Amino acid sequence: LSFFDQFSSPSLLGIPLVLISMTFPALLLPSQDNRWVTSRLSTLQLWAVNQITKQLMTPLDKKGHKWALILTSLMVFLLLINLLGLLPYTFTPTTQLSMSLALAFPLWLATLLTGLRNQPSTTLGHLLPEGTPTLLIPALVLIETTSLLIRPIALGVRLTANLTAGHLLIQLISTATISLMTTMPVVSLLTFLILFLLTILEVAVAMIQAYVFVLLLSLYLQENI
Repeated sequence: LSFFDQFSSPSLLGIPLVLISMTFPALLLPSQDNRWVTSRLSTLQLWAVNQITKQLMTPLDKKGHKWALILTSLMVFLLLINLLGLLPYTFTPTTQLSMSLALAFPLWLATLLTGLRNQPSTTLGHLLPEGTPTLLIPALVLIETTSLLIRPIALGVRLTANLTAGHLLIQLISTATISLMTTMPVVSLLTFLILFLLTILEVAVAMIQAYVFVLLLSLYLQENI
């Protein structure tokens, strides 16, 4: 197997199993019940969702609070998928650029269309800073338009690149640890320690990247409301 085989979508009888990878995190969430509190786990999950929602909605105006459900759901979805992808023999859908862009582009476009519908002059005014010299107006409009259109690409690539790099590093160091175990056990122990620390770092990266993805979307939304 090559190092990049872990990023190929798993399949069974020629059928891609990526949809199962994406729907599995939903099994970890509490199901509807007649009782307010079903277990300690559901209480902890509800508290975490509440804290995430507060954190995401703090920089937004009241008009943006109607996006709370979709932004919080996206945050929980990305968080669970990124963390589950660190388990052995699992697949991380967010390492696929197609999925990251499929999440980033429609949501970015929704924030842009919200601004164009509610305040078109202010949204278009972001393309040209105030007090720009006349000669620089065409160039600045082109630059600002390009930077605006690059946003969804940057969102998707940032998420995919960080997770892909982390998974590759873990696989490289774990391969080195196993290879050195018989010949140089002391060095193998050192690489295992590095692998352990790297795994802790990757858990943090998985959580941070989910937060950054949704936070940037909320900032784009704040610009357009």
